[in-house]
Order: sequence, then structure tokens, then C-alpha cells
Amino acid sequence: MARWQAVVLLALAFGAVASAAAERTLLGAGDHKYKQGDGIMLYANKVGPFQNPTETYQYYNLPFCQPTDGKEYKTEYLGEVLEGDRLVTTPYKLQFRVDVENAVLCNKSLSGEDLKKFRDAVKQDYYFQMYFDELPVWGFIGKVETVPKGYFLFTHFHFDLSYNDDRVIEINVSSDPDRTVNITSAESLNIQFSYSVKWKQSSVTFDHRLDRYARYSFLPQHLEIHWFAIINSCVTVLLLTGFLATILLRVLKNDFMKYSRDDEMGEDQEETGWKYLHGDVFRFPPQSNLFSAMLGVGAQILVMAMCIFALALVGFYHPYNRGGLLSACVVLYALTAGISGYVSGLHYKMFGGTNWVSNVLLCTGLYCGPVLAVFSFLNTVAIFYRSTAALPFGTIVIIILLWALITFPLTVMGGIAAKNSKVEFNAPCRTTKFPRDIPTLPWYRSTVPQMLMAGFLPFSAIYIELYYIFASIWGHKVYTIYSILFIVFIILLIVTAFITVALTYFQLAVEDHRWWWRSLLCGGSTGIFVYGYCFYYYYARSDMSGFMQTSFFFGYNAVVCYAFFLMLGSVGFRASLLFVRHIYRAIKCE
Repeated sequence: MARWQAVVLLALAFGAVASAAAERTLLGAGDHKYKQGDGIMLYANKVGPFQNPTETYQYYNLPFCQPTDGKEYKTEYLGEVLEGDRLVTTPYKLQFRVDVENAVLCNKSLSGEDLKKFRDAVKQDYYFQMYFDELPVWGFIGKVETVPKGYFLFTHFHFDLSYNDDRVIEINVSSDPDRTVNITSAESLNIQFSYSVKWKQSSVTFDHRLDRYARYSFLPQHLEIHWFAIINSCVTVLLLTGFLATILLRVLKNDFMKYSRDDEMGEDQEETGWKYLHGDVFRFPPQSNLFSAMLGVGAQILVMAMCIFALALVGFYHPYNRGGLLSACVVLYALTAGISGYVSGLHYKMFGGTNWVSNVLLCTGLYCGPVLAVFSFLNTVAIFYRSTAALPFGTIVIIILLWALITFPLTVMGGIAAKNSKVEFNAPCRTTKFPRDIPTLPWYRSTVPQMLMAGFLPFSAIYIELYYIFASIWGHKVYTIYSILFIVFIILLIVTAFITVALTYFQLAVEDHRWWWRSLLCGGSTGIFVYGYCFYYYYARSDMSGFMQTSFFFGYNAVVCYAFFLMLGSVGFRASLLFVRHIYRAIKCE
């Protein structure tokens, strides 16, 4: 247990450092102070269809005006690259507290190919994202009009900026609807692009300049409805769980009374029900190597999720911190790898396993393998589309080195620690040499129907919150209410543990002792329901389209749901193991 605590604290510390670095980058330090007339670079980040947030492209993929002295790319951190950010300089001349009126950006001669690019962009409702003093700003490239019908390109942008003393506080950009150019059918055009700048005093302090971005989240107008919906859902689920718990406790009490009477009446009483399985219930599961690896990776993901929540609840993640959360996920996954190796090796040793190399390799590749396969395909798609979602070769090398130098060694170290530990299973009942035959059971007591029953109740506890999460990850909302998310997550764990215990009891009651794998599969089945919700959200609640966006949506959601499956599966098994140990300790098994 001491090793677990050390690894968790180390992971939390490194995650805090990574997140704090991202926070400092966003909030700024001493170099964010300016004097009147100081030039501040306006960086362009990316462009893309508004309805497809993952399908993003470099700003100069469209024929915008370029800097006369050449464009330069800003150095990005790991999380920013994973977000698809590619900041590049622009020709806009924005000086601190200097107003500009109708400045010419450039005069550009657009060819037929250039106009086609702009037409396609306007047709697909392209937006652009820029950063000014680490503050994000968005705007649209053009608009589609019905009267007169056609595609119109915005040629003039107005920047409204505010300041407090020597700090930049806010930036907004708007387009002039009277300064548009009809590009519907032209073969070539000479267009003048221009801009204007207006500064104003603000009473907002520099430390609170990011508070305004909460308005793009579900605050404040939806907060009361959000809380009400979550409380309503949680109360309903907890009431159902309470009713089931009451019934289960009553049934268990009757079972204990019955078995006690049978023991008092003598040894010739025929054993029935779950007591009948005392010689088989602790028989180790088949494929114990894979089973152990799944438990190890599930425990790792659970600890990683808790660390991420801990960082979120203390305020490390701010709106638009450009990859802080992704950086924390990558770093924490690497640093918690020792947990998966240790937990997996511990169970593998209890099950009597001897092929330690196989166990460590399986534990290492159980989650990373599918992630690598999905990433390779999606990154290839992004490269084909020339999207910024495609990771550069250097970033891929960094991730591989992170895995090779941290993740894999920690997994091996965890496996070695488990191998050298003194641990025994210590079952309450002695296992017989040969397993008993399992009676013929109705179809609804088979694995798949039980998984569907097990996944429905936990899924109902998180159903409402899923919409807000999806709208922030696969939309343009910002998720900021981590307290609600943490409450829902804890309820999810509790309900998953209980429903798995209940189904394990019902399985043993009909004299089916194959509960090991069943408890893991039933506990993790909520991940299947979440993936099913992905189809509903994509087709009913979003306007996403196109092969790239579709493949990214379902590909990366499959990876996340697989992680949920492993995590909740380990929770379900652990709860079932504690329950089975408890009930068989309470009776005479010999």
C-alpha cells in the first residue's frame, strides 16, 4: 500500500507542476506588462468548419494576407500540439492603447483557385481562432446570404480591446457587414483587406481577465437547471439503489438464518443456493493473465482519474488553457503506470501465475495497444486532410520516448514489486479438486443480458452530465463545473459497485460459480452504454459531418469508453470480491 501511495503522490505532484506551468503560460507573468505604443503580436491559430471542431486547418491554408517579413510559428507545448494549435504570426499591427481607423492590411489579387477555397470555407461556415496576449478570439470568414443569394467574404475586421493600467484585459473581433465582397461566381478579384482597432479602459483586474470566458460555458444561465437535473437524476438512482440494497440485505438475512438452522439440524441436510458453491466459488478464473492485466490497467485509470479531479477541484484548469488538461492526462498516465504493473502482478501471483514477462507485456499493451492502433489510423486521416489535428513527427517521438522511458519501466518495476511481495489469496473456503456442473439457466441469466442490466443503472446516473461533457469536448462550450462532475463520478462508482454485487449474488443464488469474469464484464458494461450514447449524440444532438470528423469522434470516443470499461470493471470486480468473501466467512463451509 505504501508503494501505491508513493506513486499516487508522485503522479499528483508532477501533474500539478505540468498544470501550473500551463496556468502560468495562460495567466501571464511580468512580461505581460506593456507601455503605450508597444507592439503586441496577434497570432493566428487555426481555421475550420464551425460544426466540426476537430477538423481544423492551418490559418494560411486559406489565401489570407501574410506578413511582409515572412510568417513565424510560435513554439508550442505538448498539450497545445495535442489540441491542434499551430500559432503563426499575422500582418496585423496592434499596439498597446493605440487606436487604428481603417488601416489597410493588404491588397490581394485572388485567383480562381483562391476564390474557390474561400467559397468552400464560407459554404462550410468556417471560423478562425486567434490569440492576443494569450487571450483567444474568434470570428467568421464570411457569410451565406439568401437575398441576394451568394457567398460573401468579410474584408474588414474591427478589434475591440480593453486594458487596465499596463495590462491587456479583453479582446473581441467583429466583422463589418457593409464591407463584404461577393465571391459567388467571380473568376478573379482584387480585394483590399483592412482592419480597425479601438482601446478602452476596463475595471477588471489582470488576475480575473479569464472570468469572462465562463460565459461561454454553461454558466450562469444554465447552472440552476444543471444542478436541478443532476440532483434529480442522482436522487432517482440512489433511491433505486437503496431499494435494491434493502431487498438484497433482507434476502441475505433470510439466507443466513436458513443456513444457521440447517447447521443446527445436522450434517445430513442438503445444501442449496449459494452455500452449495463453497467448494467452487473461489476457484480462480480462466485466462488469469488477461484477467489480472485488465484489473491492473483499470486500477491505474481509476487513480489517474482521481488525480485529474484533484487538480481540477483546486483550480488548475482554466478555460482555454491550451492543452493543460491533455498534458496532465499524458503525464499522469505515464506516472501511474507502476500501479497497473503492481496490481496486475499482485493478482497474477495470487492466481498462481509464473509467466511474469507475459503478464508485464500484456499489462503494458492492453490499453496502449488499442490506443496506438486508433491513433495511427486517425493521424493518417488527419495527414491526408492536412489538418492541424495531425501530430508532427517530433511530438510523436516525444510521446514514444515518454512511453519507453517512463511508462514501460514503471510497469516493469510494479510487476517486479508484486512478484517479490508476500501475498496469498486466503480464501474463506477450501476449493474442491473438480468443479461442479452448472445447472441449465434461462437466457436472461447469461453474460450479455446481465451486462445490459448492469450497465443501465450506472449509465442513467451520468446520462444528463454526458451531454454537457460532449458539448464541451465535441463542441464550442467550455466545461468549468468540475464539482458537479466529481459528484457524478463518485455516484457512478458507488452504483457500479452495488449493481455488480447484486448481480453477483443472483448469479451465485442459482448455483453458477463463474462470477469472476462476470463481475468484471458487468461492472465495465457502462462503457458500452456510453459508446452507444455517442451514436445518439452524433446523429441527434450535433451537426457534425464528414469522414474526418466522424472517424475522430467515434475513434477517440471508443478509446475513452474502453478506458471506462476497464476502470469500472475493476471497481465491479473488487466490490464483488469483498462481498463474496464476506458472505462465505459468515457461514460454515466445511
